[in-house]
Amino acid sequence: MKRFITLAVALMTIGSVSAQQDKGGITEDMMREIRLGHTDSAAEKAARNALAQNAIPELATNADNLAMIDTHFSHRVTTKGITDQHQSGRCWLFTGLNVLRAQMIEEYDLAGMEFSQNYLFFYDQLEKSNLFLQAVIDTKHLPMEDRQVEWLFKNPLSDGGQFTGVSNLIMKYGVVPREVMPENYQSNNTSQVSNLIQLKLREFGLALRNQKDRRSPVALKTEMLKEIYSMLVRAYGVPPTEFEWTLRDKEGNVVKTETYTPKSFYAEYFGDLDLENDYVMVMNDPSREYHKVYEIEYDRHVYDGDNWLYLNLPIDEVKALAIASIKDNKAMYFSCDVGKFLLSKKGTLDVNNFDYESLMGVDFPMNKEERVRTFASGSSHAMTLIAVDLDDEGNPTKWMVENSWGPQAGWQGNLIMTDEWFEEYMFRVVVNKKYIPAETLKLLEQKPVMLPSWDPMFAPEN
Repeated sequence: MKRFITLAVALMTIGSVSAQQDKGGITEDMMREIRLGHTDSAAEKAARNALAQNAIPELATNADNLAMIDTHFSHRVTTKGITDQHQSGRCWLFTGLNVLRAQMIEEYDLAGMEFSQNYLFFYDQLEKSNLFLQAVIDTKHLPMEDRQVEWLFKNPLSDGGQFTGVSNLIMKYGVVPREVMPENYQSNNTSQVSNLIQLKLREFGLALRNQKDRRSPVALKTEMLKEIYSMLVRAYGVPPTEFEWTLRDKEGNVVKTETYTPKSFYAEYFGDLDLENDYVMVMNDPSREYHKVYEIEYDRHVYDGDNWLYLNLPIDEVKALAIASIKDNKAMYFSCDVGKFLLSKKGTLDVNNFDYESLMGVDFPMNKEERVRTFASGSSHAMTLIAVDLDDEGNPTKWMVENSWGPQAGWQGNLIMTDEWFEEYMFRVVVNKKYIPAETLKLLEQKPVMLPSWDPMFAPEN
C-alpha cells in the first residue's frame, strides 16, 4: 500500500509541475528553443572570456570616445573651490549651500566661502524625526497594514533630501560659516548614526500608536525628541546660537568682525532673499503631463514646512530657464541620474561613453519616458549647475556641474555633460522666478496634482 501511495504522490507532483509549466513556466520544449537561439561564435566566446575576469564598465568603455571633451564654456558662473560630502547622502544640502556660496563669493568678491553643512544637517535630522513622529500621530487611526503607515515605518529618517528641505531649513534656522560648526567623522559618514536614530524612531512610533497614559501625544513626542536631540549632539556637536565671524576680502584683509546669530548672518549677507518663495523647481518627466504642477505627500524635511512641489516642463523650456540663469551668473540646484554613462576618470556624462550593446550583443532602445515608467531611471544625485556652452545659434552643446565629491573627482571636481545626456538623464533644476516667463509662472496658480509619498521618482537625492 505504501508503494502505491508513493507512486500516487509522484504522479501528483509531476502533474503539478506540468500544470505550472502550462501556466507560464519554462517548459522543456521552450528551454530547447531558447538554447538553440544562442550561437556560440568566436565573438560570443571572446565576450564571455572577457566578462569572466573584468568589470563591465571597463569592457564597455567606448575607445572611440576617450578623447577629452573641450573644457571651454561660453557662459560660466563664478565659483571658487570644491566641496566634499564624503561618505554621506547630503548632496542635496551641499548643492543648495553651494548655490548660496557662489552668490556670496560674487557679491562680496571673496577668495572663497563655505557654509557649515553639519549645522543644517543637525536640524535636518531633528526636523525629520519630528516629521515622522507627528505623522505617526496623524495616522494613528489607520491600521499598521495601511500603505501610508507602512511607508512611514519603512522610511522614518534618511540623510538624503531635495531643495525644499534646503529652503525650509535655511529660512527657519539660518546659516553659519563652515568653521563655526565644522565637519566631523560622523557628519562625513552618516549611515551609522542614521541607522541608530531610525531604530529609536521606530520604537517611539510604536509607543505613540500604543499610548495608553493621559499625557498628550505632543508631550510624549517632545520627550522623545529630547532623546533624539541628545543623540544628534553626541554625533554632530552642539549647533551654535551665536558666534563671532570676520569678513575678509580676497586679499585676506579684515573688512569687519561682528557677532551674529545664524538667522542674522543670513539676513546680513542675503538680505530679503526668500528661498521658499523666490525659487521654483522645474522638472522634466515625460511620463507625466507637461505644464502641470505636482506635489508629493509627506515628502518634506520640516513638518510645518512645504511638500516637494514642482512644475513639469518640456526639456527645451527647462534648458531656456537654465541658460538665462547661467548668463546672469547665477548657479542652480540641479539633479539627475548621475550613474548613467558616467566616465569617472574623465569626469564626463555622455551617452557614448559606454557601448553596452556591443559587449552584451543586445540593444537597449528605451527612451526617457519608458525608462521612467519602468523604474529604469530616476534622479539620484544633486549638483550645482554652473556652466553652458552655446553654439553660434545659441543652442547648448554641453553643460557643467560643480559636484560635491571633492576636487580629485571628475574634471577638477566638476562633471561635464553633453547636451544629449542632459536631455536623457537630467530631471530637475531650481530656478529663481526672475528668469521664468510670466506665462510659465502663471502655471503655478493651478492646484497641484498630489502624488503618493512612495512614488519611486521621488526618492531622496544623496
